[in-house]
Amino acid sequence: MTKGLTRGDYDARLDRVRDHIYDHLDEDLDFARLAEVACLSPHHWHRIYHALHGETVFATVRRLRLQRAAYELKQTTFSVERIAARAKYDSAAAFSRVFKEKFGMPPARYRREGGYAKATIAQPLKGHVMQEIGIRQAPALTVAGIPHRGPYMEIGRAFDQLHNVITTRGLYGPGQHNVAVYFDEAAITPPEKCRSLAGRSVGPQAPIEPPLERLELAAGEHAVLRHRGPYAELGAAYDWLFGVWLPGSGREAADRPCYEIYINTPMDAAPKDLITDIYLPLK
Repeated sequence: MTKGLTRGDYDARLDRVRDHIYDHLDEDLDFARLAEVACLSPHHWHRIYHALHGETVFATVRRLRLQRAAYELKQTTFSVERIAARAKYDSAAAFSRVFKEKFGMPPARYRREGGYAKATIAQPLKGHVMQEIGIRQAPALTVAGIPHRGPYMEIGRAFDQLHNVITTRGLYGPGQHNVAVYFDEAAITPPEKCRSLAGRSVGPQAPIEPPLERLELAAGEHAVLRHRGPYAELGAAYDWLFGVWLPGSGREAADRPCYEIYINTPMDAAPKDLITDIYLPLK
């Protein structure tokens, strides 16, 4: 176990990220660099940022660029086109639409009249009670899976293919569960580029041939959150795990992706009775 991290430690690390963003607003985001600034796992730092600050880093950057644009409209003689380009909008028209939505009036009027409706920022998730979480020494797990590339909500198609392959090859066995591994952070990855794996836990000697792929999940300490209910509500469970439990736990996430183990499936349980264990690897 590494030295415990406090909520203050997490806040300080993510404050460094915000400082870096302020200093580099004119640059494209480099998420590898931001993970280094945060000194947190590249796999997980953005989920922690989102959960603690109530907005994605993309939203932070957009908000700060718009705030700077408002300042420039009032304090400089720069053209709207120049301000729009600096705020990373392709056209003055696109910039004007977003600016009006956030500030209550188009840029030209704001320059003339001033005053605006301040943009509201989503509040970080507070202490919503989530039951059944603990630290567990998870064994190594061999997974036979079908890779999926695209929106995570569409991984069910990969699971359908997996079921067909596992059935025809006679690979089903006692003690197995469906497993999903999500390799990218959906909030910062275009949906069409998100990579995941729809898998089945199998024995280490199981024959795994195309289209199946073998994935070995490492043994070690994991925070395990048991979620009961529809899969559509898993996002709130992750927010609580990263925004409430982890900062208060004194632990730090390892640089490996989370995975989900499904104790039952929609084939044998109603949505309200579905049970999903979320495994967060710990340092």
